[in-house]
Amino acid sequence: MPKFSLDFTIHPRLQPIKQQLFWALAALSLLAILASLLLEELVFLALPFGVLLAYQALVDYRVIYYLLFTTLPLSTEVFFSDSLATDLPTEPLIVGVLLLYILLVLTKPKTISGAFWLHPLSLLLLLHFAWTAFSCLLSDSFTISLKFTLAKLWYIGCFYFMTGHLIRKEKQLHHLWWWVIIPLAFASFKVVAHHALLDFGFKEINRATSPFFRNHVNYAAVLTFFLPILYFFGRNLKKWSWGQLFIGASFCLFFFGMLTAYTRAAYVSLVLSVVAYFIIQLKLMRWALLGASLAVVLAFGYLIKDNNFMELAPSERTISHKEFGDIVAATYKLEDVSTSERYYRWIAGARMSTEAPWVGFGPGTFYTYYKQYSLNRFQTYVSDNPERSGIHNYFLMLLVEQGYLGMLFFIFFLFYGLILGEKVYHQSQDVRQKRATMGLMMMLVIISAFLLMNDLIETDKVGSFFFFAMAILVNFDLRNRALLNSPKDVSQ
Repeated sequence: MPKFSLDFTIHPRLQPIKQQLFWALAALSLLAILASLLLEELVFLALPFGVLLAYQALVDYRVIYYLLFTTLPLSTEVFFSDSLATDLPTEPLIVGVLLLYILLVLTKPKTISGAFWLHPLSLLLLLHFAWTAFSCLLSDSFTISLKFTLAKLWYIGCFYFMTGHLIRKEKQLHHLWWWVIIPLAFASFKVVAHHALLDFGFKEINRATSPFFRNHVNYAAVLTFFLPILYFFGRNLKKWSWGQLFIGASFCLFFFGMLTAYTRAAYVSLVLSVVAYFIIQLKLMRWALLGASLAVVLAFGYLIKDNNFMELAPSERTISHKEFGDIVAATYKLEDVSTSERYYRWIAGARMSTEAPWVGFGPGTFYTYYKQYSLNRFQTYVSDNPERSGIHNYFLMLLVEQGYLGMLFFIFFLFYGLILGEKVYHQSQDVRQKRATMGLMMMLVIISAFLLMNDLIETDKVGSFFFFAMAILVNFDLRNRALLNSPKDVSQ
């Protein structure tokens, strides 16, 4: 495990007043408990812990970063109102890590890697965020867009730039995975055990995923993209060690959990990641991305020609099924309600994009406006959307909310990241780094596949690892460059 200064002892300069500090913390804790009881707000209980975390951040801020990753699998979504929700305890920690990074930039700028900031992938990410902020200023609902943009800011600052600062070598990545996998195995075991008590029912899976996962899609996505991580991480461990046995058991648990999550996108994305493995081995990523892009353009062109998309309108046979086998059969026949509901929202999104093609309606505003652009012909009995879910396609969401340029900037960032990962894999001389790179690449492919059917980048359990993986690829690329320029210096 990483060596930290996990130290809550009193600083030498504070020794003369250590007793006063103790009583001050005790008084603060008591006041927090009383405020929580009187005002019926649990948030006050976090105040004493916040003070201790702030002190620890001054002693060794890396502990806060690793603590964040430990809590990611265990976070839960808390609603304060119909329009305000947060993930606890992760979101306050994310904001805290961002503030720590800003403090580092201001106070110790020489420790920040200029090469990381100036890397083409970093510049593409900054361009993507800059356009998000610009479209926020022109949003039809500024308050909603501002919340979205701020959340994007601390996700990028925490998981991309702080990761780029702290995790620069495979060994550091190796250490961090333990902080994530152990609590994730616990959360997954809880879901599987709960689901077993419900006889692994298809309709019961969402009950089992609470409170650690928002729904079965979020749960399946995390388990699926961690399967390649576990596989390649396990290969980097000592054979037949306790660590490797634990990783092997976790792989079986995650795979079983993924299967019983009954999420079609998980099965398809896992197959695509295996295909991507051979694409990367054969150095065909550019051609694969070009082929995928052409396929999407041709499919879209066919659907809009002569209004062929109307053939996808739901019929009286479009129902919600109670068994997963029926869902699969209905999907093949285009008769399941979830697919039909996606058509309903996608068509509304396509019509919205013609209304505001350049800057969109504003980040986070799809739900606010989409129903007035929908076609009644595609409406289903679940179209009321009481859960306020999104468009279920991240690329189309960007088109609607940020215009064509917003969508293209993200696609450029994603495509360049995948092309970069392929280059890093083949240039890496260290076999451990090669395995780690392949695991990260397959993770990115799985997340990208999920983005075609869901909006997951803005969630803490998925978006975090998306930006995290991109940052690691940049650091591996910088390390490879350093080794090529000075082969004898393997410590870069």
